[in-house]
Amino acid sequence: MSTPKLFKVRHRVCPWWLGYLLASPLRRLLQRPEEILSPYVSEGMLALDVGCGMGFFSLPLARFVGKAGQVVCVDVQKRMIKGLMRRARKAGLSETIDARSCRPDSLGLDDITGTIDFVLAFAVVHEVPDKDRLLVEIRNTMKQTGKLLLAEPMAHVAKEDFGLTISVAQRTGFDVIADLDVRRSHARLLAKRP
Repeated sequence: MSTPKLFKVRHRVCPWWLGYLLASPLRRLLQRPEEILSPYVSEGMLALDVGCGMGFFSLPLARFVGKAGQVVCVDVQKRMIKGLMRRARKAGLSETIDARSCRPDSLGLDDITGTIDFVLAFAVVHEVPDKDRLLVEIRNTMKQTGKLLLAEPMAHVAKEDFGLTISVAQRTGFDVIADLDVRRSHARLLAKRP
Protein backbone atom coordinates (compact mmCIF):
# COMPACT_ATOMS: atom_id res chain seq x y z
CA MET A 1 0.00 0.00 0.00
CA SER A 2 1.51 3.33 -1.01
CA THR A 3 1.65 6.44 1.14
CA PRO A 4 -0.83 9.10 0.00
CA LYS A 5 0.87 12.09 -1.57
CA LEU A 6 -0.06 15.58 -0.47
CA PHE A 7 1.39 17.20 -3.57
CA LYS A 8 0.91 16.16 -7.16
CA VAL A 9 3.63 14.30 -8.94
CA ARG A 10 6.68 16.39 -9.80
CA HIS A 11 5.64 17.30 -13.36
CA ARG A 12 2.46 18.96 -12.09
CA VAL A 13 4.08 21.15 -9.41
CA CYS A 14 5.20 24.59 -10.57
CA PRO A 15 8.84 24.18 -11.70
CA TRP A 16 11.36 25.76 -9.31
CA TRP A 17 12.89 27.93 -12.03
CA LEU A 18 9.50 29.56 -12.63
CA GLY A 19 9.81 30.90 -9.08
CA TYR A 20 12.05 33.65 -10.41
CA LEU A 21 9.30 34.84 -12.74
CA LEU A 22 6.61 34.53 -10.07
CA ALA A 23 8.68 36.71 -7.69
CA SER A 24 9.52 39.24 -10.39
CA PRO A 25 8.65 42.92 -9.90
CA LEU A 26 6.79 42.69 -13.23
CA ARG A 27 4.14 40.56 -11.52
CA ARG A 28 3.27 43.61 -9.42
CA LEU A 29 1.68 45.07 -12.56
CA LEU A 30 -1.03 42.42 -12.21
CA GLN A 31 -1.12 41.78 -8.46
CA ARG A 32 -0.04 44.04 -5.63
CA PRO A 33 0.62 41.96 -2.51
CA GLU A 34 0.24 44.94 -0.18
CA GLU A 35 -3.28 45.68 -1.45
CA ILE A 36 -4.29 42.02 -1.27
CA LEU A 37 -2.89 41.41 2.24
CA SER A 38 -3.26 44.71 4.11
CA PRO A 39 -6.90 44.22 5.20
CA TYR A 40 -6.02 40.95 6.97
CA VAL A 41 -2.47 41.22 8.36
CA SER A 42 -1.08 43.54 11.02
CA GLU A 43 1.89 44.09 13.33
CA GLY A 44 2.67 41.21 15.68
CA MET A 45 0.65 38.53 13.89
CA LEU A 46 1.82 35.02 13.12
CA ALA A 47 1.22 34.27 9.45
CA LEU A 48 1.64 31.18 7.29
CA ASP A 49 2.43 31.26 3.56
CA VAL A 50 1.67 27.83 2.08
CA GLY A 51 3.44 27.19 -1.22
CA CYS A 52 5.44 30.36 -0.72
CA GLY A 53 7.71 29.92 -3.73
CA MET A 54 10.44 32.56 -3.72
CA GLY A 55 8.42 34.95 -1.61
CA PHE A 56 6.28 37.23 -3.77
CA PHE A 57 3.79 37.39 -0.88
CA SER A 58 6.14 36.28 1.93
CA LEU A 59 8.24 39.45 1.97
CA PRO A 60 5.24 41.80 2.13
CA LEU A 61 3.74 39.58 4.84
CA ALA A 62 6.98 39.93 6.82
CA ARG A 63 6.83 43.71 6.51
CA PHE A 64 3.23 43.75 7.77
CA VAL A 65 3.84 41.53 10.83
CA GLY A 66 7.06 43.38 11.68
CA LYS A 67 9.69 42.33 14.18
CA ALA A 68 7.01 41.46 16.73
CA GLY A 69 5.48 38.91 14.36
CA GLN A 70 6.63 36.03 12.22
CA VAL A 71 5.85 34.47 8.85
CA VAL A 72 6.21 30.72 8.47
CA CYS A 73 6.86 29.98 4.81
CA VAL A 74 6.56 26.43 3.52
CA ASP A 75 7.19 24.94 0.10
CA VAL A 76 7.82 21.43 -1.18
CA GLN A 77 10.74 22.61 -3.32
CA LYS A 78 14.00 23.36 -1.50
CA ARG A 79 15.20 25.60 -4.34
CA MET A 80 12.18 27.83 -3.81
CA ILE A 81 13.03 28.10 -0.10
CA LYS A 82 16.67 28.94 -0.91
CA GLY A 83 15.51 31.66 -3.32
CA LEU A 84 13.09 33.03 -0.71
CA MET A 85 15.78 33.25 1.96
CA ARG A 86 18.23 34.90 -0.41
CA ARG A 87 15.59 37.55 -1.17
CA ALA A 88 14.65 37.88 2.53
CA ARG A 89 18.27 38.50 3.55
CA LYS A 90 18.66 41.11 0.82
CA ALA A 91 15.47 42.86 2.04
CA GLY A 92 16.53 42.67 5.72
CA LEU A 93 13.58 40.40 6.57
CA SER A 94 15.26 37.06 7.27
CA GLU A 95 14.74 37.35 11.04
CA THR A 96 10.98 37.59 10.54
CA ILE A 97 10.73 34.59 8.19
CA ASP A 98 10.80 30.96 9.28
CA ALA A 99 11.30 29.16 5.95
CA ARG A 100 10.72 25.43 5.77
CA SER A 101 10.67 22.81 3.08
CA CYS A 102 7.93 20.26 3.58
CA ARG A 103 7.60 16.63 2.66
CA PRO A 104 5.48 15.62 -0.32
CA ASP A 105 2.88 14.05 2.00
CA SER A 106 2.65 16.67 4.77
CA LEU A 107 3.25 20.31 5.55
CA GLY A 108 5.01 19.18 8.74
CA LEU A 109 3.69 22.00 10.88
CA ASP A 110 2.68 20.18 14.07
CA ASP A 111 4.94 22.47 16.11
CA ILE A 112 2.77 25.51 15.29
CA THR A 113 -0.65 23.96 15.93
CA GLY A 114 -3.21 26.56 17.00
CA THR A 115 -0.86 29.56 16.70
CA ILE A 116 -1.45 31.13 13.28
CA ASP A 117 -3.55 34.29 12.84
CA PHE A 118 -3.53 34.40 9.04
CA VAL A 119 -2.85 31.83 6.31
CA LEU A 120 -2.22 32.56 2.65
CA ALA A 121 -2.69 29.75 0.14
CA PHE A 122 -2.18 31.53 -3.17
CA ALA A 123 -2.05 29.49 -6.40
CA VAL A 124 -1.12 26.27 -4.60
CA VAL A 125 -4.22 24.18 -3.80
CA HIS A 126 -4.71 23.17 -7.46
CA GLU A 127 -1.28 21.46 -7.30
CA VAL A 128 -2.36 19.25 -4.41
CA PRO A 129 -4.28 16.03 -5.07
CA ASP A 130 -5.30 15.53 -1.41
CA LYS A 131 -7.00 18.85 -0.80
CA ASP A 132 -8.79 17.52 2.28
CA ARG A 133 -5.53 16.68 3.99
CA LEU A 134 -3.90 19.97 3.03
CA LEU A 135 -6.82 22.02 4.32
CA VAL A 136 -7.05 20.02 7.55
CA GLU A 137 -3.34 20.63 8.15
CA ILE A 138 -3.79 24.33 7.45
CA ARG A 139 -6.81 24.49 9.77
CA ASN A 140 -4.85 22.77 12.53
CA THR A 141 -2.21 25.51 12.47
CA MET A 142 -4.76 28.28 12.96
CA LYS A 143 -6.01 30.02 16.07
CA GLN A 144 -9.77 29.86 16.53
CA THR A 145 -9.95 33.43 15.21
CA GLY A 146 -7.64 32.68 12.28
CA LYS A 147 -8.40 33.56 8.67
CA LEU A 148 -7.42 31.85 5.42
CA LEU A 149 -7.10 33.68 2.13
CA LEU A 150 -7.44 31.03 -0.55
CA ALA A 151 -6.83 32.11 -4.15
CA GLU A 152 -6.34 30.21 -7.37
CA PRO A 153 -5.32 31.51 -10.82
CA MET A 154 -8.16 31.75 -13.33
CA ALA A 155 -5.74 30.65 -16.05
CA HIS A 156 -5.22 27.25 -14.39
CA VAL A 157 -8.37 26.68 -12.37
CA ALA A 158 -11.89 26.78 -13.78
CA LYS A 159 -14.59 28.50 -11.72
CA GLU A 160 -16.31 25.14 -11.15
CA ASP A 161 -13.08 23.55 -9.90
CA PHE A 162 -12.52 26.46 -7.53
CA GLY A 163 -16.07 25.91 -6.27
CA LEU A 164 -15.17 22.28 -5.55
CA THR A 165 -12.09 23.44 -3.61
CA ILE A 166 -14.28 25.75 -1.53
CA SER A 167 -16.61 22.80 -0.86
CA VAL A 168 -13.62 20.82 0.41
CA ALA A 169 -12.66 23.75 2.64
CA GLN A 170 -16.17 23.87 4.07
CA ARG A 171 -16.16 20.12 4.62
CA THR A 172 -12.85 20.37 6.49
CA GLY A 173 -13.97 23.07 8.92
CA PHE A 174 -13.98 26.45 7.21
CA ASP A 175 -16.71 28.99 6.57
CA VAL A 176 -16.59 31.44 3.67
CA ILE A 177 -16.76 34.97 5.03
CA ALA A 178 -16.07 36.98 1.87
CA ASP A 179 -15.65 36.74 -1.88
CA LEU A 180 -12.55 38.73 -2.77
CA ASP A 181 -11.69 40.73 -5.85
CA VAL A 182 -8.13 39.64 -6.68
CA ARG A 183 -7.10 40.32 -10.25
CA ARG A 184 -6.90 37.21 -12.46
CA SER A 185 -7.78 34.96 -9.51
CA HIS A 186 -10.68 33.23 -7.86
CA ALA A 187 -10.39 34.22 -4.20
CA ARG A 188 -12.26 33.73 -0.92
CA LEU A 189 -11.58 34.67 2.66
CA LEU A 190 -12.37 31.83 5.03
CA ALA A 191 -12.63 31.56 8.80
CA LYS A 192 -11.94 28.56 10.97
CA ARG A 193 -15.28 27.13 12.05
CA PRO A 194 -15.69 26.82 15.85
